[in-house]
Amino acid sequence: MQLQRHEKGTDELNKLSDKIQSGARAFLTTEYKYISMFAFLAFTALLIIYTLEPPTGADDGDRLDGIRAGGCFLAGAVLSASAGWAGMSVATDANVRTTQAADKKGLAVALRVAFTGGAVMGFTVVGLGLLGLSLFFYLMTFNRSGPGTDAADSNHILIAAIDSLASFGFGASSIALFARVAGGIYTKAADVGADLVGKVEMDIPEDDPRNPAVIADNVGDNVGDVAGMGADLFESFVGSIIAAATLANGDATRVALPFWIAGAGIVASFLGFFFVGTRDGASQRQLMFALHKGVMSASILVLGFSALIIGFMDNSTEGWKLYGCISIGLIAGIIIGKATEIFTSYSYWPTKSITQAGVTGPATVIIQGLGVGMISCVPIVLVLVASILGCNALSGPYGIAMAAVGMLSTLGVTLATDAYGPIADNAGGIAEMANLEERVRENTDALDALGNTTAATGKGFAIGSAVLTSLSLLNAFKDKSGVNAVDIGDPVVLSGVIFGAMLPILFAALTMLSVQKAAGAIIIEVRRQFAQIKGLREGTAQADSDKCVAIATQSSIEEMILPGVYAVLSPLIIGLLIGPKCLAGMLGGAIATGMMLAIMFANAGGAWDNAKKYIEIEGAAGGKGTTTHKACVVGDTVGDPFKDTSGPSLNILIKLMSMISLTIAPIIEGTIHMIQLVSD
Repeated sequence: MQLQRHEKGTDELNKLSDKIQSGARAFLTTEYKYISMFAFLAFTALLIIYTLEPPTGADDGDRLDGIRAGGCFLAGAVLSASAGWAGMSVATDANVRTTQAADKKGLAVALRVAFTGGAVMGFTVVGLGLLGLSLFFYLMTFNRSGPGTDAADSNHILIAAIDSLASFGFGASSIALFARVAGGIYTKAADVGADLVGKVEMDIPEDDPRNPAVIADNVGDNVGDVAGMGADLFESFVGSIIAAATLANGDATRVALPFWIAGAGIVASFLGFFFVGTRDGASQRQLMFALHKGVMSASILVLGFSALIIGFMDNSTEGWKLYGCISIGLIAGIIIGKATEIFTSYSYWPTKSITQAGVTGPATVIIQGLGVGMISCVPIVLVLVASILGCNALSGPYGIAMAAVGMLSTLGVTLATDAYGPIADNAGGIAEMANLEERVRENTDALDALGNTTAATGKGFAIGSAVLTSLSLLNAFKDKSGVNAVDIGDPVVLSGVIFGAMLPILFAALTMLSVQKAAGAIIIEVRRQFAQIKGLREGTAQADSDKCVAIATQSSIEEMILPGVYAVLSPLIIGLLIGPKCLAGMLGGAIATGMMLAIMFANAGGAWDNAKKYIEIEGAAGGKGTTTHKACVVGDTVGDPFKDTSGPSLNILIKLMSMISLTIAPIIEGTIHMIQLVSD
């Protein structure tokens, strides 16, 4: 309701917004058609496998397990896709309202409008996640029978119900991966094409309406940074709850605890939303503090609510140890966000150093950015390691899982600060295309620069939660597959570790090459239009933006297939052919390498982007149009697939492989594998 109270502006602004919205809807419709084919195949496979080999019993297992697994998979897939669609719809409505607010009411109101749009998305994601997971958990407890699930034994009923929810996580993870990869390829192919030809070759401003790729670039913000991110964090949210509930081993209190903490987090995030606000003329640090107020207040409220929940549900020494784990996860998320901000905001030295490196050309910009990205891994890894060791000492693997739930408990407001960025970026694009006054673009540029930092901190937060969630899922997989211990000196395990460490690198390479291929097609088309459409450069003719939208859509859909399919098949092949020990090693290697690459990609890309913004907004190094500015534009272009395609997708990759492994754990437990046959 708050969003709808703000005006949408003139007919010209609405026409531009409608073009962006129609392009985003066309892309998601096409994408979901392709994804639905995969969803149908996966549903059929789960239905057949779990009907023939139900995990709830040996010989006379519950034959309804196939329907349960397939139904949970479809529910997770549909809700994940719905989260993405809802995010896109809200963002494409909020962008023009933000532009109008920046024009008529100033920076403070524009910030509030953009943040409100992000908040609608954030609460939609957590609401769908908690409601869908709770409902299907309740449904999975019905009509349980067979060996090991006697109706009188509520412990076994809870275990069997949670086992079915692994398929819910599988559905959410698989859709999130395809959505993130396809959306990331789309947005960065369009962005790279628009920047290289428009800003570098033609020397025209960013988001200039003469650039044929500008509409596609703005569409990309919504399908990649919003829809893809919505599906991604929906999957993280439900995945952390599933992991914790699985590790509860049927203890009713421990099964319920992650659901209660997640619910308390939604209430706290809703209250934290009202703390966000600033004044006109605010600096970048003041704008960041305005958003931090919402996150910090929500975090404090979660700590209070969690204490009440623990006191009510498990007022014992062990219960308060779990409270410590929840607190550690929450605090770790805040520290990771602050560390990411330091490495990506131009208010701090690391990003400023990239701008300074631009004096000697684009090569040194790229070298400095890579160095900044690599160094940024150190504080985040130290925080994660300390959190894992601390939670393990307090309450073992279940404590680590509850730390992930705690970290994600404020997702409603944290996601709002992340989704705010693409909305502000679109608002600036609309202002430029509508030729509004320079003061409007100054307001939207300030919001956009802040959005680059909040997007980077959001990615850091997502990486941290992905590591904790994946580690929890790995522990759950070990329990369900009968792997008592993983010896790194075992050649089978070490082979899995080495193979798993390679998978994120291959995945990043495939997505990078996909961006290059799709961007190349758009660059050729943009150059063609500038060469063949008379008057386009002078502004007397219109660009054919629909052609670039069509190229970006087709290219991204085609290129998402290979990375997505191999991510799904890798754990299946290793688990079914070699066995659970090798698969456990593979997951460990993938988590370690994927985490490092994701942090480096996200922070290097964010720093490159804001090094360019530092010149454009603050006039550093001589301001726009200088050789230093052009060098930083090249760095930003290199960083685009780092931070918005490969980096974010790696989070989902490690969670998806962990969730698939947990789903197939009952099948591969105690079976004869190829490696055993060879050794025998």
